[in-house]
Amino acid sequence: MHERIIGLYEENAAAWDRQRGRQLIESAWLERFSEMLPHGGTILDIGCGMGEPMAAWLIERGFSVTGLDSSPSLIAMCRRRFPEQEWIVGDMRRTALGRRFDGLIAWHSFFHLPQGEQRATFPRFSAHAAAGAALMFTSGPCAGETLGEWQGEPLYHASLDAAEYQALLAENGFSVRQHAAKDPDCGDATIWLAQAA
Repeated sequence: MHERIIGLYEENAAAWDRQRGRQLIESAWLERFSEMLPHGGTILDIGCGMGEPMAAWLIERGFSVTGLDSSPSLIAMCRRRFPEQEWIVGDMRRTALGRRFDGLIAWHSFFHLPQGEQRATFPRFSAHAAAGAALMFTSGPCAGETLGEWQGEPLYHASLDAAEYQALLAENGFSVRQHAAKDPDCGDATIWLAQAA
C-alpha cells in the first residue's frame, strides 16, 4: 500500500488542493519551528504538497522555501502560486540536493513511508541540515502500520515508537527540543521538533 501513495496524490492533486484545510491549526508549531531559524533562513519542505498552508505561512514571514514533493501536479501548483521560491519534483527517500538548510519540515508526509524507509531517511535529514538547523516532522503516536481511506482508496501510514525516533535523531546529530503525542490543539498530530548540533 505504501507504494501507492505517490500515484494516489498525483492522480488526486486537485482534490487534495480542495480538501486540505487552510485554517492553520498548525500555527503554534510553526511558530516554535520558525523561532529556531535565522531571519530569512532557508527551509526544505519535504512533502510540500501544493504549498498551502504550511509553506505559504513560512514564505509570508520572509523565509526562503525549497519545496520537495513526488507529485508533479502539486509542484506545478506551487510554482504558479509562489514563483519566487524553488520547487522540486522528487522522492524524499532519494533526496540528495548537495546543500544544507536552516530548517527542515516533513509535515504529514514522512509518516507515509514504511518503517524501514523512515529509518533510512534520518541520514538524509542530517545531510541537508546546517549547523543548528531545526527539524520538525509528524509521526504516529506508537509503533505500527495503519490504513486510512482517501478518495475511495487505502491510505498507508506507519510509525516507529517514540524511543526509536529519539535514538535515530540522536544517532544523526539531532536533539529533541519539543515533542507532543496526539496534540489536541493540532488535530491530534504527533509532532517532533529537534535541532541539529
